[in-house]
Amino acid sequence: MPADKVQNRWLVVVGALLIQISLGAIYIYSVFKPALAGKFPSWSPTDLALPSQLVLAFFALSMVFFGRIQDKFGPRIIASLGGVLLGAGLIVASFAPNLAVFVLGFSVIGGIGIGAAYVCPIATCVKWFPDKRGLITGLAVAGFGAGGLVFTPIAKSLVASVGVMQTFLYLGIIFLVAVLLGAQLMNNPPAGFKPEGWTPPAPAAGAAAPAKADYAWTEMLKTIQFWLLWLTYFAACTAGLMVIMNVVNVWQSVSFLDLKKAGEAIPKETVLSVLGKGATAVIIVAVFNAVGRIAWGKISDSLGRKPTLILMFVLSGVTMLGLYWMKSYALFVAGASMVGLCFGGFLALYPAVTADFFGTKNVGANYGFMFSAYGAGGLFGPWLAPKLMELVEKVPYFDPAKGKEMPYPAGNYMKAFVISGALCLVAAVLIVLLKPPTAKEPAAK
Repeated sequence: MPADKVQNRWLVVVGALLIQISLGAIYIYSVFKPALAGKFPSWSPTDLALPSQLVLAFFALSMVFFGRIQDKFGPRIIASLGGVLLGAGLIVASFAPNLAVFVLGFSVIGGIGIGAAYVCPIATCVKWFPDKRGLITGLAVAGFGAGGLVFTPIAKSLVASVGVMQTFLYLGIIFLVAVLLGAQLMNNPPAGFKPEGWTPPAPAAGAAAPAKADYAWTEMLKTIQFWLLWLTYFAACTAGLMVIMNVVNVWQSVSFLDLKKAGEAIPKETVLSVLGKGATAVIIVAVFNAVGRIAWGKISDSLGRKPTLILMFVLSGVTMLGLYWMKSYALFVAGASMVGLCFGGFLALYPAVTADFFGTKNVGANYGFMFSAYGAGGLFGPWLAPKLMELVEKVPYFDPAKGKEMPYPAGNYMKAFVISGALCLVAAVLIVLLKPPTAKEPAAK
């Protein structure tokens, strides 16, 4: 059925980007931390970190549920619900008198809203673009990666002008409206839809026939292919989120150890320079993260999903193994950016791989389960780095925020990087060995 007689399928991409840019702004939580510390001085550093950890967990877990009902009720309804929940969550957080209420709003309600809305553009775009599956899933998730770049300056300006709690109120309203608008462009193509002029590729000569066209999530979970893909996705997210969530801390450790002088505190001007370079590194990594989602998706459409994944895992693994020795700023940023580039690609490719292996009919539910690997990696990777950090020295430095000399616990992150790098290389081997389900190895019943 020609696409132009149904709907311009690129309108779905416009809606997807509008939704995902709004959802991706959740990654700018670090912008709010200094202001929240001033607003709630009783919150410990662990308390300040808790909302960002829990929002990722609720985001990933809720996708399992909403992926299933999205397939049943359609993407427009569920994406709209996600926008309402995200907006409501931030509005609740804006009135929070304590940590519990803030977590309820920002992390629980907001995180569930993100999970509901996030799965809809991906599942819908996969169905509309069977001919450009990698590129389109890349575009769909690129918006999520770009959300931080779009809303960071907006959030900083709002915090400075109206205060941090009022900022959550305004952002909640903005996200609610934006996601609702994007959701109205979310609808599935008619049954049997094929883009005009596109013919599905014929199976390779001698290839085994697929076991079936579309798997229900219950059938998918019984295949060894799902669990191997889940483990590789977990390895990818562990590496990517370990670096993204710890870029500033690792850079400060490397820098302060290099700058320390016996009996002298690192002066304020030098500290500000180090902090400025750390903030710049975060932005650069975010850019590569967003670019990787589109670039690797496009590459996979030409090179093939499997060879592309193998290449990405090898690049991530080798980079992680050598990251701690990349001590100059240029090398450090290059290494962190390579991991960010590949991490963005993993987020683009795994929705496409899920559809390749298990069909598009139930891709919302199926990718919801696959995406739980992101939640697990998001908890494990950022935790592993500080957990395995070996304290080298408490370097004295002048803390600009506190206006006095403080000790900085500079450490060695090598163990965490080596473990993560090894996991990526093991994942590369698993991808080499992995084959789609076929009629000779059907899903268990």
